[in-house]
Amino acid sequence: MDARVIPRFAGVRTFMRLPHTTDLAGVDAAAIGIPFDTATSYRTGARFGPEAVRSASALLRPFHPAFGIDLVETLSMIDYGDLPVAPGDTEGTYRRIEEALEPVLAAGVFPAVIGGDHSITLAELRALAKVRGPLALVHLDSHTDTWESYFDQRYFHGTTFKRAIEEGLIDAGASVQAGMRGPLFAAGDLEEARALGLQVIPSEELRALGPAAYGRAVRERVGGWPVFFSFDIDFLDPAFAPGTGTPEVAGFSTAEAVALLRALRGIDLVGCDLVEVSPPYDGAGQPTALAAANVLWELLALRAAASRG
Repeated sequence: MDARVIPRFAGVRTFMRLPHTTDLAGVDAAAIGIPFDTATSYRTGARFGPEAVRSASALLRPFHPAFGIDLVETLSMIDYGDLPVAPGDTEGTYRRIEEALEPVLAAGVFPAVIGGDHSITLAELRALAKVRGPLALVHLDSHTDTWESYFDQRYFHGTTFKRAIEEGLIDAGASVQAGMRGPLFAAGDLEEARALGLQVIPSEELRALGPAAYGRAVRERVGGWPVFFSFDIDFLDPAFAPGTGTPEVAGFSTAEAVALLRALRGIDLVGCDLVEVSPPYDGAGQPTALAAANVLWELLALRAAASRG
């Protein structure tokens, strides 16, 4: 909907005010909600993330000034709605997500997922790998999410990428995690992620690199691999994104995050998600939801840039 005709505060809330439909004919990209937060370890509420991000996304406009691309003219985009989940049942939710994504991926539609906690990414990767084979992971987060288990549970938002590597869904040698910071459980936590084959760039190193060098490092690492990008909103400092389940101080600003994302232009992005937005902990004006909506918009811009060659 054109905000110059129908104001942003009017209408049904969809991502970017896109049409809500499950008809995939002629569709290039779909915003998809997965409202699940059973696998969180501290603060819940990410089940309400898709709703909040959609509401905040009413502020988005279609033209990307840095890339010179009109997203709506370049990509045929829809809001596919939310996938079915089973509260309290992580593995049952995984089955539902995988089944629900099958027609989307079979139609060649780019999935732009709004979470939900970070556990949902494993189900997304399972569905994508069935179609595309193993993927390269590019991941911005304050945590590696490569622990073995939490409370004797192997499927948790902190175990996602260890499971993905074990299942052969991502190639660790073509993958990059960046932004890790904060207290750890043990001195070897980051080294355990590296031992899996992942390239891990802690926040201090990422700041020293800057966007251009980060973009070069990612492109060198992923090469020609198809890329799945996962953005945990706690990559941002809680001053910019307080509404998340496991906030970590000394994080990145929204401006820094946007610059890092734009530096990735040219990667073969085949899927993405934005996770861990917990609206009950957001501040006045919903800055976390607004930041998340803009991150997803930047990821769709990367896809649009790739589609234009």
